[in-house]
Amino acid sequence: PFLRLLEAQLQDQRREYEEEVEALKNEVDAMKEELEKQQQAFLQTLQLSPEAQVEFGLQQEITRLTNENLDLKELLEKLEKNEKKLKKQLKIYMRKVQDFEASQATVPAERRQHERNMQVAVQRKEKEFQGMLEYYKEDEPLLIRNLIT
Repeated sequence: PFLRLLEAQLQDQRREYEEEVEALKNEVDAMKEELEKQQQAFLQTLQLSPEAQVEFGLQQEITRLTNENLDLKELLEKLEKNEKKLKKQLKIYMRKVQDFEASQATVPAERRQHERNMQVAVQRKEKEFQGMLEYYKEDEPLLIRNLIT
């Protein structure tokens, strides 16, 4: 059974590794394509006049900024959606806390007093077993002698 568990874990790790390698290969291929496009664009701009090169560079920068802006808008939408979800959860938890507090307010005063007494007793009990010993400095040799014997 233990060996099978280890084999299953090894297979899971191998599968995750292969998926990761495949994703990285795809990413490398996409980067190669992007690099080829940039090289072709660069060669084309070298053949243009200086004014056309500046205009082409500006167009490229506008395109890049537009794409970046769209990415930021998507991120903003995700964050706003997450914020709404968290606000809903907060409202639910606040209602639960209020309900709990209201239910505690209806508990009779004597029961609450009894619960407090129980808590105090527990705290005192815990203090008794802390492993600390209080003694006077002049009693230390006697205490050590008694502990040894």
